[in-house]
Amino acid sequence: MKNSKDKTVFLISKFSNLKFIMKYLSLVFLFMMSCAPKKNMDQQKIQITSVIDNWHNAAAEANFDAYFSAMANESIFIGTDASENWSKKEFQDFAKPYFDKGKAWNFKAIQRNIYFSDNRQTVWFDELLSTQMKICRGSGVIVIENGEWKIKHYVLSMTIPNENVDEVVKIKTKLEDLLLDKIGF
Repeated sequence: MKNSKDKTVFLISKFSNLKFIMKYLSLVFLFMMSCAPKKNMDQQKIQITSVIDNWHNAAAEANFDAYFSAMANESIFIGTDASENWSKKEFQDFAKPYFDKGKAWNFKAIQRNIYFSDNRQTVWFDELLSTQMKICRGSGVIVIENGEWKIKHYVLSMTIPNENVDEVVKIKTKLEDLLLDKIGF
């Protein structure tokens, strides 16, 4: 370089290229980081879907051990009857005769929504199910327990078309009035 002006132009040119490269690399880095959580969440949704589907399949196959090992040690199952609010042990006691006969229940997901807590250690979901009771709705909570996803809480509900609610209320009134009296409500 012949003079100080040439050196200045050269340095400015080098600095501009470096600045461009740094901006480019920053954008590439940000893009890669924005894709990583989405990919990880998609993988976790696949895992959660598998946990729930395998759980339902274990019941359809009357596989007692597989079914109940999918549930957390301290879990709750709430069934369609108002009296069905069971700990895991209580639910096992209720379900064992069905599994022993080789026929429990068969639920197939029609549609499912899965949601994650910010730390991705807790999942909640809702699902529409095809069952022997026709369309039902399930919802639940899944947590990490000893490094595995486990069902912590599950609620099974029968669906009732709005135009048939009055008929259903008439059918269940006598039985549920007795239950309300029994619990002192």
